Amino acid sequence: MNNEKLLISRLKCDDPVVIKKFYEENKKGFAFFASRYQLDQEAITDIYQDAVIALIENAKKGSIDDLKSNLSTYLFGIGKFMIYKKLKKDKRTVSIDDGEFPEVAFDMYEEEEINLQLALLRKGLKKLGEQCQKVLQLFYYEEKKLDEIQELLDYTNKDVLKSQKSRCLKQLKEIIKER
Repeated sequence: MNNEKLLISRLKCDDPVVIKKFYEENKKGFAFFASRYQLDQEAITDIYQDAVIALIENAKKGSIDDLKSNLSTYLFGIGKFMIYKKLKKDKRTVSIDDGEFPEVAFDMYEEEEINLQLALLRKGLKKLGEQCQKVLQLFYYEEKKLDEIQELLDYTNKDVLKSQKSRCLKQLKEIIKER
């Protein structure tokens, strides 16, 4: 039995350890993905929790027993449609800044490409220096304002922090392009 099948079977059994681990492993990646849609952190968290619940319910129904993609990709697909539903309900249009992040097409038909892009992003982030990782994590994952990051990381002024963030993003893009 491969890892995905084992994970699905553990989700069907409501294994709290497996559910918590899966939840935590995908939370930051989903927050990063969802931040492209200009939602507040509370909405992103709500959608993520609903998507995880939907995934578990689908596992229990047996509707993902023959899933061709990995569960993280499936979870992001569920989340994407929940985001679109919320944006439609709020009568907002989707605005994505493609220039700032590597373009990742979250289309269920391009699952292999999604997996590759997410893996490259994770590997790229790990190759960055500790300070770059902290800056990008605080800004994009935790959605801290530059003033807060400046205080947390003891930067002398905001312009230095902006330059650091810009260099870190450029470095991340270069690392990803090398692959």
